[in-house]
Amino acid sequence: MRISELGRRSGVANATIKYYLREGLLPPGRATAATQAEYDESHVRRLRLIRALVGVRGLSVASAKQVLDAMTEHRGDTHEVLGIAFGIRPPGEGAPDTSGEETNPEASALVDAMGWSVSAANPARRTIDETLRALRSLDIEYDWQALLPYAELAERTARHDLDRIETITDPLEKAEQAVLLTFLLEPALMALRRLAQENESTARHGGGDT
Repeated sequence: MRISELGRRSGVANATIKYYLREGLLPPGRATAATQAEYDESHVRRLRLIRALVGVRGLSVASAKQVLDAMTEHRGDTHEVLGIAFGIRPPGEGAPDTSGEETNPEASALVDAMGWSVSAANPARRTIDETLRALRSLDIEYDWQALLPYAELAERTARHDLDRIETITDPLEKAEQAVLLTFLLEPALMALRRLAQENESTARHGGGDT
């Protein structure tokens, strides 16, 4: 396909495609003339993944290129590709060093209690400990054990997420879908919690008409 059809299929403007080609985010097509090239389905998938990383995850073009290069390098390892796509595994790094001092003990206790196999580099560990410390600083007694029911819900949600993309065979296409599902669905999942909270409050405390 020519660049105009590539733009139509991917939803990316021709000028943007040319910019991605210049910056090395998109590999060149097969040259058919001095100023013309043919592109294929791999370019369509790559463009969609670029849109997911830049437009949804909010990465800069330089960071997106680094992530894409790392994904391409590890495309035979779906777990590694998904870790990079989610921002859990820094691009270009191997397995994290877990031998150092534990800096997020409550998150580690939660992970151990759930029996999860989770990277020590996962930034969610720090988020959990910082959140719990903030709650206690406001005299709200809350520890990692109080998060266990939420962790069980999250585990079921993660299983559902991965089930949805399990049939996709191409690792980069799977990474694109994983990024879109994760980052685009998060606001809707929070909205569902708000709706459920209102419903539960109505059931417990609402006595009159709304």
